[in-house]
Amino acid sequence: MATISKLVLSGSTDGVGFTLAADSGTYTTIHTGPSVAADQDEIWVYASNTGSSSETVTVNWGATSGDAAKMKTVIEPNETVLIAPGLIIQGNASAALIITGASTTASTVNVFGYCNRIDDA
Repeated sequence: MATISKLVLSGSTDGVGFTLAADSGTYTTIHTGPSVAADQDEIWVYASNTGSSSETVTVNWGATSGDAAKMKTVIEPNETVLIAPGLIIQGNASAALIITGASTTASTVNVFGYCNRIDDA
């Protein structure tokens, strides 16, 4: 029988929101997936634009390169949006997959969220 545990995003300290780096090739770690092949993380991420201009948030979903793993969301000023609505990342025993993100401007978009770790062992 599978067990489910609610966890803070690994990019967070104690569940507190954190800011994204500028989209200049350096991305902020949002969450590191499980390293056990039988585990899955159901990930929920919210992003809030605290700036005065639109921000484009780019999320790399488990890969370090390639457009197939990227998601982009435009967030208007003073807006909070759900950018990962329960998307799944599968455990990988050789190297855990990492979800990273960046925005147009550094330290302008705050990220909050959690994951439900599903242990199917």
